[in-house]
Amino acid sequence: MVSQGSSPSLLEALSSDFLACKICLEQLRVPKTLPCLHTYCQDCLAQLAEGGHLRCPECRESVPVPPAGVAAFKTNFFVNGLLDLVKARAGGDLRAGKPACALCPLMGGASTGGPATARCLDCADDLCQACADGHRCTRQTHSHRVVDLVGYRAGWYDEEARERQAAQCPQHPGEALRFLCQPCSQLLCRECRLDPHLDHPCLPLAEAVRARKPGLEELLAGVDNNLAELEATRMAEKEALARLREQATRVGMQVEEAAERVLRALLAQKQEVLGQLRGHVEAAEEAARERLGQLEGREQVAREAVAFARRVLSLGREAEILSLEGAIAQRLRQLQDCPWTPGPAPCLLPQLELHPGLLDKNCHLLRLSFEEQQPQKDSGKDGAGSQGGDETQPKGRDGAETPKQDRAQTPQEDGFQTPKVERTETPREDGAQTPKESRAQTPQEDRGAQTPKGGRSNKKRKFKGGLKSVSREPSPAPGPNLEGSGLLPRPIFFSSFPTRMPGDKRAPRITGLCPFGSREILVADEQNRALKRFSLNGDYKGSVPVPEGCSPCSVAALQGAVAFSAGARLYLISPEGEVQWRRALSLSQASHAVAAMPSGDRVAVSVSGHVEVYNMEGSLATRFIPGGKASRGLRALVFLSTSPQGNFVGSDWQQNSLVVCDGLGQVIGEYRGPGLHGCQPGSVSVDKKGYIFLTLREVNKVVILDPKGSLLGDFLTAYHGLEKPRVTTMVDGRYLVVSLSNGTIHVFRVRPLDS
Repeated sequence: MVSQGSSPSLLEALSSDFLACKICLEQLRVPKTLPCLHTYCQDCLAQLAEGGHLRCPECRESVPVPPAGVAAFKTNFFVNGLLDLVKARAGGDLRAGKPACALCPLMGGASTGGPATARCLDCADDLCQACADGHRCTRQTHSHRVVDLVGYRAGWYDEEARERQAAQCPQHPGEALRFLCQPCSQLLCRECRLDPHLDHPCLPLAEAVRARKPGLEELLAGVDNNLAELEATRMAEKEALARLREQATRVGMQVEEAAERVLRALLAQKQEVLGQLRGHVEAAEEAARERLGQLEGREQVAREAVAFARRVLSLGREAEILSLEGAIAQRLRQLQDCPWTPGPAPCLLPQLELHPGLLDKNCHLLRLSFEEQQPQKDSGKDGAGSQGGDETQPKGRDGAETPKQDRAQTPQEDGFQTPKVERTETPREDGAQTPKESRAQTPQEDRGAQTPKGGRSNKKRKFKGGLKSVSREPSPAPGPNLEGSGLLPRPIFFSSFPTRMPGDKRAPRITGLCPFGSREILVADEQNRALKRFSLNGDYKGSVPVPEGCSPCSVAALQGAVAFSAGARLYLISPEGEVQWRRALSLSQASHAVAAMPSGDRVAVSVSGHVEVYNMEGSLATRFIPGGKASRGLRALVFLSTSPQGNFVGSDWQQNSLVVCDGLGQVIGEYRGPGLHGCQPGSVSVDKKGYIFLTLREVNKVVILDPKGSLLGDFLTAYHGLEKPRVTTMVDGRYLVVSLSNGTIHVFRVRPLDS
């Protein structure tokens, strides 16, 4: 393709597909040019003509067909000339594989001429050596240019041949086109000039070209300018599309983080309100029990006095009744005058008051706005803010503006923590909003109402979700206060690749992953009974042979060996597939999780609620129950991993929690909070600093926890391409490898906190 502003060469025109028809894909025959300047074969155009119109196959422009048919379209003499040159270079009459002289048959009467060795560029004839020597000895041909035939066929004289080549008149064969009829804009030969165009002003071709070429060059320059503008516009459109995609990615992450922050705040308020409710009920129950005790005591005293008095009156003799009459009367009088109840008991019944925004179906906590993209100009020209006194928009990490109405929902991009507020204020009964410092921590407030400047809402101690909890049990907090602060490790996409190989008979089902060598991973494909090796870039490195009939489930790489579980057995094999030892495991467990110890010379496996550790010789090094013997039978570790600190991390499906314990089985930390979203914990991986990455398959997430098992936040979500993640592993302590249910593997580089 010829670049803009450069002149195309004859060699480019002859060597490219310029002389090929875009319809039949063969060399042009009777080339006809459409008004859009696209050239096709006359027969091909005739096939496209329909209803007096045809549509150009390249630019799709509709062109009316002349009344005389497609033959009336302009003949492309330029293409014809190039075709003549190509045919002349490639053909001619052949004798014994060599071109023959074109003049010998005319002079000697021979049917064929001698072998040609030269060519006349003016006559377009091949000549033998004798005819070539005498060709310039006549008055008519003394100025002709005779060149070597070999050089001509090699293309050395193409430019000169084009200059000397004359276009032939289609009405008078053998006559060259020499004139241009100005009124008719038609090329004429001498015969055409003498008959119908005799009275028309005509110009020789050279003079006509000199007269009309400047106008064409001026038009060409104008179109070149348009092409430059089109190219600039196209590049601007590409940049705008790239910015749109970048901003969409950023806003998508903001939506994910904002929604998670809203859910966390809502769950925190739920726990706070439930704590308040429990505290109120407990205090009311304690006061009621105290009052009931008093009432029961008084009732018992009165009943005993009444029973004694009735017994004396019914069974006593006159002297006995009269002797006790004074004491009985005094005691009964005391009981009669004493109030029966200790006073009215206050009973405050709890009532739930929902913010109006939660009841309004038209209330949108997340609102997306669209702003017209402004052309990028010199940023230093105007630094005083936007026109018209608008507020300066907050900018994200890369300087992109955030819509004003979404400002409260925008996560902290600069890495600083959101300021804490001692106590979240409740909404006033008249509908006024809470103070601004509390608004960010109350995501369910109506975003449409505004707080008056400088105003503060009334602080009324009522049983609402805004007051501090009075429960004796502290509200659960999701680990260290890193959520939304920008201090969490962040994923950076590295690569993605499929694991299905040409020899696989079934779709891969990845049940185990582990690092293998330098920047490689080992993939346990249970469905195809294979251990596959891949680089982090997705290059297939071969496989590790497994014993016949084994379907590897979980896998771990040791020093010069590979351990994997299959069925109810634990195998240790060499990288070449030689079995070093096998151990029987519990038959009551469907799968056994395997993990390599940090030293690389021992392997841990989960078996029926406990963990067994084997050395390289296959001997049992240690065995423990997470949480001690009191937890025996209460845990089921489906996934297992180890940390560089020597701790064990497991997904406990019996307790529906993630448990962290040391090498002796003592539980260091355990998490079963709302961050699991009600899902069973999945695969676990640990980086070099001890941070735990937990897979939640049902919600397409990978969450991150600190080394003690406290939830920090989300690390990967469906936005990062997670669709039913299965197992993960950590390579070099900084690459998180995630396998999906469809056999695809995603690799993310973990950006540490201090980067």
